Amino acid sequence: MKKKKIWLSTILVVALVISIIGHSNSLKAVSSLGKDTLTMITSPDYPPYEFYDTKGGDRQIVGFDIDIAKTLAEKLGFKLQIMESDFNGLIPALQANRADFVMAGMTPTPERQKNIDFSIIYYEAKDTIVAPKGSSLKQPQDLSGKKVGVQLGTIQEQNAQKIAKKFAGIQLKQLNRVPEVVQEIKSGRIDAAIIEDTVAKGFAQANPDLEFNIIPSEEASGSAIAFPKGSSLVEPFNKVLQEMKDNGTLAKLVTKWFSENTTANSASSTPTKGGLNLDFTRILPDIPFILRGIPLTLLFTLLSVSLGLIWGTILSLLKILGIKPLTWVANAYTSVFRGTPLLLQLALVYYATPQLTGYDISALQAGVLTFTLNSGAYMSETIRGGIQAVDKGQSEAAMSMGVPYWLMMWDVILPQALKNILPALVNETIGLLKDSALVSTIGVVEILRSAQIVGANKYIYFEPLLFAGLIYYVLVMGMTLGASALERRLRESE
Repeated sequence: MKKKKIWLSTILVVALVISIIGHSNSLKAVSSLGKDTLTMITSPDYPPYEFYDTKGGDRQIVGFDIDIAKTLAEKLGFKLQIMESDFNGLIPALQANRADFVMAGMTPTPERQKNIDFSIIYYEAKDTIVAPKGSSLKQPQDLSGKKVGVQLGTIQEQNAQKIAKKFAGIQLKQLNRVPEVVQEIKSGRIDAAIIEDTVAKGFAQANPDLEFNIIPSEEASGSAIAFPKGSSLVEPFNKVLQEMKDNGTLAKLVTKWFSENTTANSASSTPTKGGLNLDFTRILPDIPFILRGIPLTLLFTLLSVSLGLIWGTILSLLKILGIKPLTWVANAYTSVFRGTPLLLQLALVYYATPQLTGYDISALQAGVLTFTLNSGAYMSETIRGGIQAVDKGQSEAAMSMGVPYWLMMWDVILPQALKNILPALVNETIGLLKDSALVSTIGVVEILRSAQIVGANKYIYFEPLLFAGLIYYVLVMGMTLGASALERRLRESE
């Protein structure tokens, strides 16, 4: 009898161990992808879902979605890498295989499901109408004849379009970020905005002159994880998400990140005054975070100018060699890059390179490459003009002495040409420094992006942007003074 009990106990223990191992293996099936790190891409300007912890200058992305992703990583047995982009660049990043999944408070809509896959819903959210206090804009029908702001590429934009079809006279204004939408309300350029309730709550607490009212939902909506079409990650992610729902882990994270106390920590309790109501003390703890964008901006500018100067010199030489095919290619290249928007070129290089070449180009590399190709086109014309401005007697004298053409260009013509076009090159460098703000659209955290992150975290707009503007001005003035000193030094040798 005892032997039977022992055998029965042994069988039960073995069965339990096998079931545990099987469950563990099913959860860690993601390791079969052939890599131990998965890349998540998000838009960290949407507290409390995802935002930067800027205290002490840190650059750590935190939030509700981030905690869920870390739990998923731990359960499934992989390392987590987090990338960032503007919200409207998240789905293109998935389609370009730049990331394995997206978490950004994204709602699975029929339109999105045609292009990407989604997990189960992990958080239910509601839309709200945010408007100046006392405006009586509480229901969708109240928006008739009004200007309404929405964030580009969000479910709120799609819901606003549906509302605009039902009620006549609604004009929609799409902007890239929620803080910009809120600022448009405060500036009086729009009458209201449609924003998710958890985010609207933070802005309403930070801006007592605003109010928000929940829009009754006609259909279920909520946040889910997005994957590339046909991804093998959907099933294991769903298993863990359901487990987190069942054991209360998700409920604890909801309490942690969506409680009123958490939101109020980022908000200001200062009553609203008239005018701009600027209060720079609110961003004092975050100034180190913004300043950390300076080295990256300068590195980006230095690389772009140096490589652009080299590429521009090559193009200019191709134009003046007199070889028609080379001249035609150089002129066609210049025409294309001067005739298309720089932001378009940046997006194409960043998103198309992985699909065309298989190389996962980083945001900084994409920015430097794009600005090099673009500035080279402009510099080539400037350098060509500088070369042609050099007295022809210089080249004739060198040729009569038997100096080879390339040596003559390198030692005689180009030094004089660069000296003549120095002011134009300084202007191009200053332009690149300021245009470097465009790389913030693909997730590079330079000066402007840092200021926007602080603004999103603090639910304010003007203060961080004005401080960023001051930084740019100081850098430009320093660059201008340095160039003036160099020019005076060169003139002394004449």
